[in-house]
Amino acid sequence: MKLRLLLFALASIILSSCSSKRNLVYFSDLADSSIYKTRILNIAESKIKSGDILGINVSTLSPESNILFNSGVNNNPIRPIDPTQPTPTSSQTPIGYEVDRAGNINFPVIGKIKLIDLTKEEASDKLYNALNGYVKNPIVNVRFLNFRVTIIGEVNKPATFNIQNDQVSVLEALGLAGDLTLYGRRENVLLIRQTGNDRTMVRLDLNNKDILNSPYFYLQQNDVLYVEPDKSKLQLTNNTRTTSIIVASATIIGILLSRLLFN
Repeated sequence: MKLRLLLFALASIILSSCSSKRNLVYFSDLADSSIYKTRILNIAESKIKSGDILGINVSTLSPESNILFNSGVNNNPIRPIDPTQPTPTSSQTPIGYEVDRAGNINFPVIGKIKLIDLTKEEASDKLYNALNGYVKNPIVNVRFLNFRVTIIGEVNKPATFNIQNDQVSVLEALGLAGDLTLYGRRENVLLIRQTGNDRTMVRLDLNNKDILNSPYFYLQQNDVLYVEPDKSKLQLTNNTRTTSIIVASATIIGILLSRLLFN
């Protein structure tokens, strides 16, 4: 019996040595009894980039003009497909206008028009001014059809998510992915963002309340979030075989010692 207890204690020590104290609480530096209030200054509207797909709807007093501008006539119409959803029929599939490398779209009647680096509202105003010479007081609405973010790593549901609203925070995106696993490093979430020919990589600390004021708290289209695994999981993965060997060796040593003692 004493030998079994000794072996159990040895195995417990080996397994516990692979783990470390971790902080699993978001905004853990925020006191329980305090009210934290801050003005939101970091909301920035997403700007149109090369490769974006825009849904553009034009409303006028002329039924013929509405048919012309909303018929989806385009040299390069794009039909975005969400792999997590059933394949839509042709009547349900929105037709978008892809922004080419020069930042232009090819729109009916007015031809090529440059929209890169504009917000949705700015693009609507520019299209309004361009169309106003052909129809009177058109109403132009622009939206993103390819606003998506990718969450990978130590989350429960890693995937690429299509976002209906083009304003989503890091926390909302992680919520779509089912939140972090117990092994996810909340203090070291990697954000990867591409703007033009530049790629930005920044580390975010979700344990710190200052993340709420970060310019990277709100995501942009095609952002990627990577949640690193904690060292305890890496050690657990790398040392599983070693731990098994050590436990087996300890068992054999214990049996040999018991025989020596009995002899």
